[in-house]
Amino acid sequence: MLPPPLNHTSSILVIGAGTWGCSTALHLARRGYKNVTVLDPYGVPSPIAAGNDVNKIMEHKELRDSNPDARSIAFATCTRAALNGWKNDPVFMPFFHETGVIVSGSTPDLIRHIEKDEIDSSKGDFITLKTAQDFRNTMPPGVLTGDFPGWKGWFSKEGAGWIHAQKAMLSAHREAKRLGVKFVVDDPTGNVVGLIYQNGDVTGAKTADGTVHRADQVILAAGAGSDRLLDFKKQLRPTAWTLSHIRMTPEEAKRYRDLPVLFNIAKGFFMEPDEDNHELKICDEHPGYCNFIPDPNHPGEKRSLPFAKHQIPLEAEARARDFLRDTMPHLADRPFSFARICWDADTPDRAFLIDRHPEHPSLLIAVGGSGNGAMQMPTIGGFISDALEGKLQKELKYVVRWRPETAVDRDWHSTQNRFGGPDKVMDFQDVKENEWTRINETEKSKKSI
Repeated sequence: MLPPPLNHTSSILVIGAGTWGCSTALHLARRGYKNVTVLDPYGVPSPIAAGNDVNKIMEHKELRDSNPDARSIAFATCTRAALNGWKNDPVFMPFFHETGVIVSGSTPDLIRHIEKDEIDSSKGDFITLKTAQDFRNTMPPGVLTGDFPGWKGWFSKEGAGWIHAQKAMLSAHREAKRLGVKFVVDDPTGNVVGLIYQNGDVTGAKTADGTVHRADQVILAAGAGSDRLLDFKKQLRPTAWTLSHIRMTPEEAKRYRDLPVLFNIAKGFFMEPDEDNHELKICDEHPGYCNFIPDPNHPGEKRSLPFAKHQIPLEAEARARDFLRDTMPHLADRPFSFARICWDADTPDRAFLIDRHPEHPSLLIAVGGSGNGAMQMPTIGGFISDALEGKLQKELKYVVRWRPETAVDRDWHSTQNRFGGPDKVMDFQDVKENEWTRINETEKSKKSI
């Protein structure tokens, strides 16, 4: 079965108004499509969207050798385009802060891993950091006060830093609306509960209020929530990470401005305080949490079901504070002002999944950020639009194809080359009710995310 004809008057339904959904809507509108509708149960920005965050790391890695694998080439293609978008697209330019990134480890094994797989000091402007003083010299006096026990790092200043993901998503949303995209969000009429099937194809979506939204083309871009709407043949694993904020004084926020991102691949990372709330974001690093429950559609199997929560497990808080004790011990005991779990969707090989469904030609899949989706925001919608139009470049098309063969006998507990914490994927089902943080509700209500 061939996909239906596509022209600028075709009705296009985008399911999901997160990072990729808003980017897709924007690029479709820029290409002249006049009948684009976006559905989401939440407003923009969604409280469960991975991109609903004050800051995310943006780092473009050069290819390491003369014969890189196809996945590395595809990822480099996407990130190179994204970096160009952050620097030149007026919708996104204000939200990219090219402050640099420090990648580091604190055990001999992890340091060797970084040297082998994470950086190529023969390219770029890497500065090697070997001592605590080397780390301190990358930031103003009094910011890094820790002893950095066993740490070694590499500091890159160009083409790297952080993005204000939430503001960038709102900017894409506003521009897409200005160009004529219709957003049905923050309402039962935008809460997709199922796809509409007709003659073997997908012809729309049904929402919680019973409304049927018909369309010539359907794009499923609901992030970790996509897994509940379609059988992905084990290609998606909703996985969550944990983040927390510390309230800074205005004077501290000024001193901590324009700092490089400090990332330890097994302990965590932090970025400069956001300009609105003067809050420093700290993330503990680990292979992720899942929320495993019995799979109602596959007896004897399990699936990970996303949920929203503006608290984190106490074990995650302890890891974040351990990171602070190594780097900024003067902040290690300061109370958190905000915390939440943040969901993404992992593919088995951590490559994106952008392809037409092999059995439903009107359905385009655009999922599988695998921890790298938010930084692609300026241009990922262009690649998704290319896939819709059937002109995605050959090398990229192969890597991001529908590929259930990669998920046969999938190990749901695979760390997928991530480090930290207990060095295993954790399960929210194992976290008891009294093992979550209880951040002050008054403080939490001040947050918009």
